Amino acid sequence: MSASPETEITTLDIEGMTCASCASFVEKSLSRTPGVQSAIVNFATEKATIQYLPDQASPATLREAVVQAGYGVTERAPDTSAAERSAELDRQKAAAYQQLKRRFWVAAGLALLIMPLSMLMLWPALMHRLNMQWLNYSLLLLTLPVLAYSGREFYNSAWNGLRHRTANMDTLIAVGTGAAFLYSLAATVAPGFFMRRGLMPEVYYDTTATIIALILLGKVLELRAKTQTSAAIRTLMGLQPKTARVVRPGGQEIDVPIELVQRGDVVLVRPGEKVATDGIIEEGHSAVDEAMLTGESLPVEKNVGDLVFGATLNKTGAFRFRVTKTGTDTMLARIVQLVEDAQGSRAPIQRLADKVSAVFVPTVVGIALLTFALWFALAPAETRLPLALVNFVAVLIIACPCALGLATPTAIMVGTGKGAEYGVLVRNAEALEKAHQVNTVLLDKTGTITRGEPAVTDYVTAPDQDMGQLLALIAAVERQSEHPLAEAVVRYADARQVVKLPATSFRAVEGQGASATVDGRDVLIGNQRLLSEAGIGLSAELSTQAETLLTQAKTVLYVAVAGQVTGLLGVADTVRPTSAAAIRRLQSMGLEVVMMTGDNPQTAGQMARQVGITRYFAEVLPQDKAGKVQELQAEGRIVAMVGDGINDAPALAQADVGLAMGSGTDVAMEAAGITLMRSDLGGVVTALELSRQTIGIIRQNLFFAFIYNALGIPVAAGLLYPMFGILLSPMLAAAAMALSSVSVLTNSLRLRGFRPPQLDGSLADESGRGGLR
Repeated sequence: MSASPETEITTLDIEGMTCASCASFVEKSLSRTPGVQSAIVNFATEKATIQYLPDQASPATLREAVVQAGYGVTERAPDTSAAERSAELDRQKAAAYQQLKRRFWVAAGLALLIMPLSMLMLWPALMHRLNMQWLNYSLLLLTLPVLAYSGREFYNSAWNGLRHRTANMDTLIAVGTGAAFLYSLAATVAPGFFMRRGLMPEVYYDTTATIIALILLGKVLELRAKTQTSAAIRTLMGLQPKTARVVRPGGQEIDVPIELVQRGDVVLVRPGEKVATDGIIEEGHSAVDEAMLTGESLPVEKNVGDLVFGATLNKTGAFRFRVTKTGTDTMLARIVQLVEDAQGSRAPIQRLADKVSAVFVPTVVGIALLTFALWFALAPAETRLPLALVNFVAVLIIACPCALGLATPTAIMVGTGKGAEYGVLVRNAEALEKAHQVNTVLLDKTGTITRGEPAVTDYVTAPDQDMGQLLALIAAVERQSEHPLAEAVVRYADARQVVKLPATSFRAVEGQGASATVDGRDVLIGNQRLLSEAGIGLSAELSTQAETLLTQAKTVLYVAVAGQVTGLLGVADTVRPTSAAAIRRLQSMGLEVVMMTGDNPQTAGQMARQVGITRYFAEVLPQDKAGKVQELQAEGRIVAMVGDGINDAPALAQADVGLAMGSGTDVAMEAAGITLMRSDLGGVVTALELSRQTIGIIRQNLFFAFIYNALGIPVAAGLLYPMFGILLSPMLAAAAMALSSVSVLTNSLRLRGFRPPQLDGSLADESGRGGLR
């Protein structure tokens, strides 16, 4: 969901939802509010995301709509980050979890007393020795606390729903246990009424107490499992350091709380410390572990002028950086917000479950009433009322819309969190679902398959030249230039630690190269035109070397010292180390990989063969990239486009799934459904593998949820009784209902074991370490 210029988006934390039917009712109430364009309520995250027209609605009117529907809204403090809101909600949920456990233990303890006392009635030898009326009153007194304390919220919620003309899971529980209790109460208070009609005044206090205890046990397990599904956000928040060592004017260093750090402050980071927030290094250098952002376990070298990000870990040297972003503007805060938004979004696969959940409870109540009527009409007179009641209660209790409501969002929560752990940020659930349908991956060459910057690939010298000395002369000239090719030469020389020499009389020749005087010698570096205009010839041997480099689609830099050509440099945009392995992996997944580039067909063909691609588009202008996506889609293909530049944004938006390299531009990242925090095609493999596993888990969850209700409700209604004499006890129905939600959650949690495939050791180290660990 994205806001248009005329609309705004807000998120509300909803209180009191107990099942998918509740979420459906809240969503309808919000959707009917004037000014609301769309509303999505996620039962698993207990959040509502609303897009509305600010001139017709406001957050206050939206909160009022939720309250009018019978539910509550947790107030958010203004200007709080997603991490702070999530931490506050976690505290509230922890308190609710403790209260829920107390309610369960009270119900379980009393049920353990009620069950054996109820079984005394099954012993004929004890029947004549017991005062059944006093036993029933004792059971009544033991059951009352279960209803009044442990089960109170079920009845309050059911009554609240009745007032608002809606029904939810609590309605089924309240009606089922309430019917059993009221029948038992009547049999206890007026046993003669039943006896005069030839009926035994049987009581079902054990059924009432045990059902409530079992349902509470299910809710305890469910809440515990739901807490695990949102572990990614808590892990992200835990990465933020609590303090920063700020350097004050005069050189004084003081530790201040992270909340007090401001833009422009200078912060000192020593070895082994976490970077407090985002900024630019002003002094020093180090290697920084950025695994929490990218999933890459190898530290990244940082020097003066480089960006550093909050929560990354400084490994070796000390440095000082000037703060550029704080609070909600930092990279960590943006990631937390993106993960939170994705977890609250809705996947298209969930639509069927939503439609079923919307009518589920009224349908179940109707089936339960029909079950009661049929049993009452067809069973023998002496047993028809107890049988009708027991089966009525069993149908109400076994029905579980919770499993349907949890099937999709819990898997999405775990999947998006796991993606963030490995540097794959999913914008919404729709992108994650669509990714599993992809059959064609379109790769923009520059910055995706390749590094996107020139690098020296070949260095050739004349026979009489010392390679180290000549490289020092070349680097001295190129240090004076700001041209990208010059920067590539300087990086090459610095990596080989050549002597740094001073250069004078530097002159840049536009479109040709540069010259300078180094160590008393005239040095000239550039293309062949520069040599020709200087009247310098090229030896046959070096000419042959140059032709070879040119056929490999490399840029050739000619080096002349004192009027003689002494060497050649081949410069090209180099392939990323893992590109070929990642492409092979994508192909092994049954995907066709297509390359797109602005290079000529010969150069494009050489690059394609180098990385194992058979189909490619050459000489594609930036404005034509989206058209190539459409061309593939016209063939009936579902296309994932991978790019990193501003000119890739239209193609990313046109594709069925857009994947933007995190090293690319913000425009590209905004247009894409998935952002890869690493400049590595391995992230594409991770994203598509994760999508396939997540959708597989969702399908399993939905299958289990539908099959559970499709089989459970008829059995509870007594469908097997005429043929096999099998009736389902309401207590077994309660246990099955509780376990259905827990089984769906447990299945979703299997995604926590996801590990991206290793590509020549590039995606994970030997420990399987990921981005958030």
